Amino acid sequence: MATIFLANALKTLFCMLGSVMIATLIYTISIDGLPFRKELLTPWMAATLVDFYINVVPLAAWVSYKESNWVGAILWVILLVCFGSITTCLFIFIQLLKLSPQESLRDPIYHVLLRHTSKDSMEHKRKHSVVTARIIFSILGVLMLGTLVYTLLTDGSPFRKELLTPWMTATLIDFYINVVSLSVWVAYKESSWVGAFFWIILLICFGSITTCVYIVLQLFRLSSQDPVYIVLFNSGNRAEKWYEGTSFENDVKLDG
Repeated sequence: MATIFLANALKTLFCMLGSVMIATLIYTISIDGLPFRKELLTPWMAATLVDFYINVVPLAAWVSYKESNWVGAILWVILLVCFGSITTCLFIFIQLLKLSPQESLRDPIYHVLLRHTSKDSMEHKRKHSVVTARIIFSILGVLMLGTLVYTLLTDGSPFRKELLTPWMTATLIDFYINVVSLSVWVAYKESSWVGAFFWIILLICFGSITTCVYIVLQLFRLSSQDPVYIVLFNSGNRAEKWYEGTSFENDVKLDG
């Protein structure tokens, strides 16, 4: 029953967060016009956008893994880039709606993360390099750290009232809604609430730097021969069974 409650709670959460972001976007446009103005791109706004889009990268990677064809994947990634957390919430909400009652009862987060596919497709997925993923997220983390240090040195502290323009506020709301999505994943991944709480606080304080550090650490727990998608799942789940070729349907029958 707790897992069914979790699935319903997540549906409600992401529906509400998506609605909040839509309302924020409409309100900000109504009071401050469109965001495509040069004067809005202050140093701290630029740094915030870099932070935002680095956090979009792991979400886009997951969406690409989940989608069964490249057309759908490209469409969703474009929507992520253009509409940010509105797309994140919509995509997650749709995945939650697709859960069967049995999947909701067993482990809703696992089944939302997992792409149900054939063994042949899994063999193809193994070709993706864990080492390459480590390098990509390490570079992104260093990029964000460099951006943060450079902006602090050239423009001072971000905690100034004049920086909190309507579009900066909207961007921060957009950013932190995506942080909520990543935090749900971190809470699922971590074996203890203390560890989950620690990482979520770091996500809130340091944004995509923490995202990249966390993902790189998780990737180093995999061997270079593992498929990259295994990083999505916690150690207690059945990802290893799936990786070894055990079908979900057979797993259900065995449990039954």
